[in-house]
Amino acid sequence: MGIKTALPKTELYDVSDFEWAMWFTTFRNHILFALSGHVIFAKICSMLSPKNRSLIYMLYGALAVLITMGWTYITLILSHCIILYSVALVKRKWLCFVAGLTSLATFKMEPFNAWQEGFVTGSFDLQDVLFYGGCGFSIMRCMSFALENCEKKDGNYSFMDLLKYNFYLPFFFFGPVMTFDRFHEQANNPNLTRKEREMWNITIHALVHLGAILVVDVFFHFLYILTIPSDLKLLKQLSDWSLAGLAYSNLVYDWVKSAVLFGVVNTVSRLDHLDPPQPPKCITMLYVFAETHFDRGINDWLCKYVYDYIGENHDNIFKELIATVCTFSVTTLWLGPCELVYIWSFFNCFGLNFELWVAKLFSLPPFSTIEHNLMSEAMSRRIRGLFNAVNFWQIVLYNVLALNSLDFAQLVAKRLLLKGFPLSTLSVLFVTYCGVQLIKERERKQALLDDPEPVPPPEAGKPKAE
Repeated sequence: MGIKTALPKTELYDVSDFEWAMWFTTFRNHILFALSGHVIFAKICSMLSPKNRSLIYMLYGALAVLITMGWTYITLILSHCIILYSVALVKRKWLCFVAGLTSLATFKMEPFNAWQEGFVTGSFDLQDVLFYGGCGFSIMRCMSFALENCEKKDGNYSFMDLLKYNFYLPFFFFGPVMTFDRFHEQANNPNLTRKEREMWNITIHALVHLGAILVVDVFFHFLYILTIPSDLKLLKQLSDWSLAGLAYSNLVYDWVKSAVLFGVVNTVSRLDHLDPPQPPKCITMLYVFAETHFDRGINDWLCKYVYDYIGENHDNIFKELIATVCTFSVTTLWLGPCELVYIWSFFNCFGLNFELWVAKLFSLPPFSTIEHNLMSEAMSRRIRGLFNAVNFWQIVLYNVLALNSLDFAQLVAKRLLLKGFPLSTLSVLFVTYCGVQLIKERERKQALLDDPEPVPPPEAGKPKAE
């Protein structure tokens, strides 16, 4: 009589991704306030003094970082900037790499990271994310500055140029990394005229990202795609198709999250007349390891300073091996060395090299002769599509272990390759093959639109068509 049973409240919201939950719930208003202030302040100052807008961006960014993280954090960042700037004056690339990677390691490895984090006073929920995000991206920007300074033939860039580059607020904490040469050229361009319909395109992109945020929130409420993989008992009861779809959905979610987070920042930077790195390529369209990335800024950085620099034109197997090993070594340090990252780096490095080995093998006789003389173009595309379908699931499995867990990746692999063979394996591959063919056809048509085939000159003796 009158006794009420206290039932626990059921949490209807998937909070597995703490970063998303904090960015778009707890700290949403703070982030909006900081970025809105940047847009308004930058716009007013750009109208008053367009030549000094990069300096104004730096002052606002440094002030925002100071208020958010405190003077000890600013001092820590400046100390690393001073060290790497001093190394940049020597103009030796190998020395810049050694100094930069050493600085990066101090934020990724114990006991140095804990020692440096101890300098930052205060405590709030997002402090760790802001601390390591700001420090990590600052080191990558300083390395880009140092390496570009090595390429500068006349004199050196100033320390103020480095500060303007590093303390641009939209990129400071969460990236993306924009290489120094591009930022320096665009931020110091006094011509602030826009292309036709550019503001319209920026507005459309902003609305698309807003819609994507709402879609992700719906995913969190109803799908639980991040929480389900952590329950192995439940996973073992799922069908092979459900497991495959869950693995694919995990990568799609991470792509959407990356696209939204970078898209919001990119929208702000485009308002500042910058051309930032594009959002990552959709996971559905990734069927080769060479195009697999979730952060195009870091990918561009690695390609320019490591992968393309060592691998050159990427047709030499040995150089390609050295280039990929060096690239994924830097990536491992960037992500933070641990067992899971080691496994992820190894398999992705192997996948990238294996693609080159297979391409080299099939470019040699008798395979090349068979393809060119005995196969139609359509049949060649079908065979390549079959290999690409297998490649797609390698990409999914290699990356889902980093995004979720090694146990989940192993379970998916066993079910699709062993227990589900041949029915589940072949049916999943067939659906993937059809999807790859659609994507390749779309890319082929887009390539023809971007670069149409030249019209051959009329043969001698034939009149020109009017």
